Amino acid sequence: MDVFDALTPPAAKRLRASAVGAFAQAYFNRLRVRGYAAHTVRLYLNCLAHFALWSARRRFDLAALDHHAECFVRQHLPCCSCAGPVQRTAHCVRAALKHFKAVVVDSGIVVAEPADPIDVLLQRFDQHLERIRGLAASTRRQRLAIVRPLASMTSGGGLPSPQLVRGFLRRQLSRLTPASARVTTTAVRSWLRFRAFEGERVDHLLPLVASPANWRLAPLPQTLTPPEVERLLDAFPSDLPSRLRCLAIMRCVVDLGLRSSEVIALELDDIDWTAGTVRIGKTKSRRVDMLPLPQSTGAAIAQYVRGERPHTASRRIFIRHVAPVDVPVSANVVRRTVREAYRRAGLPYTRVHILRHTLASRLLNTGGTLKEVADVLRHRELNTSLIYAKVDSARLGAVAMPWPGSKA
Repeated sequence: MDVFDALTPPAAKRLRASAVGAFAQAYFNRLRVRGYAAHTVRLYLNCLAHFALWSARRRFDLAALDHHAECFVRQHLPCCSCAGPVQRTAHCVRAALKHFKAVVVDSGIVVAEPADPIDVLLQRFDQHLERIRGLAASTRRQRLAIVRPLASMTSGGGLPSPQLVRGFLRRQLSRLTPASARVTTTAVRSWLRFRAFEGERVDHLLPLVASPANWRLAPLPQTLTPPEVERLLDAFPSDLPSRLRCLAIMRCVVDLGLRSSEVIALELDDIDWTAGTVRIGKTKSRRVDMLPLPQSTGAAIAQYVRGERPHTASRRIFIRHVAPVDVPVSANVVRRTVREAYRRAGLPYTRVHILRHTLASRLLNTGGTLKEVADVLRHRELNTSLIYAKVDSARLGAVAMPWPGSKA
């Protein structure tokens, strides 16, 4: 189908009269191959036609597409007076131009990224955390999000003054719990040490970053009772959208104690159906672990793959059910699946990690040891699993001393 047949005459005219028009057919084909609905394709084409009208009025260079796209969204859309029909919704325009950039890059044109000094500095920090410190992607993203506001307080990415550091920490820590505050101070300290690694003097700044008191093993880990787990697993009615995918995700979390990032990284090749095992490769500790695959978990995954998973070349198990269907789901899908299951089951919880605590408690209550808990949860150090000793009621009762003055 010709792309211009899918457009209104004004939109088709605008595309033909601009440098964007040469990529219109490839753009149209890209959206259709990825399974976008017809109305979404028309919406994105109208966004592209609006961008084409704007770009035809000025000196336009495809190699600077990112710069032009930002100017279009930030400067033109808020005060747009173009003759209709045009699409002015910023998030729709951004999504449409993201596909356009992919088409331009596929054609062989190099699109230059904007050289923001702060972005360049944070990119080096991210590489340092990965290559030198060996941190997982989720931890790196968290630290970048924390230090970006601090880095942006200086011009050109220079070192912040002691006053800026104190003010930043005071604002951030005043609204955080002690545990979250330690995460923030750790990120800032890591940022300063990176600056020292690059040769800058930070000796006068490091003493300002003191971690608040927080006793990691003080609270009891929050867990679900066995009846609550049953209620949670029963909270998937037959009319629930993407029910089989949601149930398979929940089984991976409840039965295997997987993190959200580990669930979405599972691939079809990771499961050995004959041996009844699952390989967990993309873990926080960057190790490859082999776990037994419970029958209930394997059955839920098999039902999803056979009955609901779209046909795709992707080897990831859990993929999107709406366009683009060849893209794996994000960790947010796992978190939303668990959070909505809590709500349907009438449980006052929101976090996925509670289910890891619940699995550890269940292992201990059925006779397992802390070493077995560490193996199943894939902790690198046994000390990480010591917190679960507090929920082992049977063994704690056996060693508890009588209260003074009570009957022995």
